[in-house]
Amino acid sequence: MRRQRADHTLQATALVHEAYLRLVRQQDTEWRSRAHFFGVAAKAMRSILVDHARARQAAKRGAGASRLTLGSIESAPNPTPTVDVLDLEEALQRLAGFDSAKARLVELRYFGGLSIEEAAEVLEISPATLKRQWNTARAWLRRELSPLPS
Repeated sequence: MRRQRADHTLQATALVHEAYLRLVRQQDTEWRSRAHFFGVAAKAMRSILVDHARARQAAKRGAGASRLTLGSIESAPNPTPTVDVLDLEEALQRLAGFDSAKARLVELRYFGGLSIEEAAEVLEISPATLKRQWNTARAWLRRELSPLPS
């Protein structure tokens, strides 16, 4: 939630509660490890945030409002690394189309808040390899989410 805009209407506590409810409903899930749990929780939080953003963007709630771009964020006096959740979701779907491992990594880091070491445990790869993949995924996302030069 720290990467979301300051006026986000979904509080961190509400996000965790909703994710908990979704996880509890999955009665047939066998938790293989702590890492497996965090991986599933990250996916649930991603889904909740995307659903929330879509609902907020619906016409009855002000669709058409101007969106903040990465370019305008970087030129702000005190830039914060926020990204529109729907733009990120679209970019992650494109990334998953050709590299599902990197899309999963972004999901774990961005939505799950996992560190490199924790994500490495979930994905069962070395932290050094994961760090290289994270740098590549971040660069790809930065390019995808940046406005086109005019």
